[in-house]
Order: sequence, then C-alpha cells, then structure tokens
Amino acid sequence: MPQQIIHLHRDAPPKPPEGEPCNGCGVCCALETCPAARLRFLQRHGPCPALTWQVDEARYRCGLLMRPRHYLGGLPLPESLLKRLFARWIAAGHGCDCSADAGNVMESGSGND
Repeated sequence: MPQQIIHLHRDAPPKPPEGEPCNGCGVCCALETCPAARLRFLQRHGPCPALTWQVDEARYRCGLLMRPRHYLGGLPLPESLLKRLFARWIAAGHGCDCSADAGNVMESGSGND
C-alpha cells in the first residue's frame, strides 16, 4: 500500500491492532470513506466529512452514526432506525477493520479541532 499522509488531532489515541476494539483513533475514516459516506458525500478517499472529533472524550466518532439527521436532512425514517442502520453498515462494535500501518506517525499541530 502506498504511503499516505493523514491529519489527526494530536490527542487522538493510537490506532489499535486490526481486530481489537475501536478506540476512536480516526485512522480508518481519515484514509477513506465507508460505503455509507461514499453514497452521502460522493467521495471514496478520506478524510470523511462526517469524521467528528469529540473534545470531551478525546476521540473521533462517526457523525453519520451520532447525528444522521444532520447529514441526511429530511429522510422519512426515525433517527433511531437511521442510527441502527449506520451502526450495522459500518460494523460498529465489531472491532478495528483498518489494516493500515499507522506506525510512522508524526505530530503536526492539533489536526481537526
């Protein structure tokens, strides 16, 4: 895989090994958009516009999962259903599925504040 530079918040946790629980590092979403975001934002490569830094948690979260109405406007579906659909679509709770090697990380400012 070719090298790619991504910008993340300096307080973001380090990327966990593939298969370990997600810790909100943001590496996966900074590299490319998930299938749901590809449909919504019409882009394949990251950073995903819905990648959201949570100051109080010092981690990234999926904006599509947290606030689907904000990103999808007036879809005639209950927000609770949208959240369940996005959680399933991005495999939330199933561990890190990003195989990127984030070992050569350089701090370059605060990233996405």
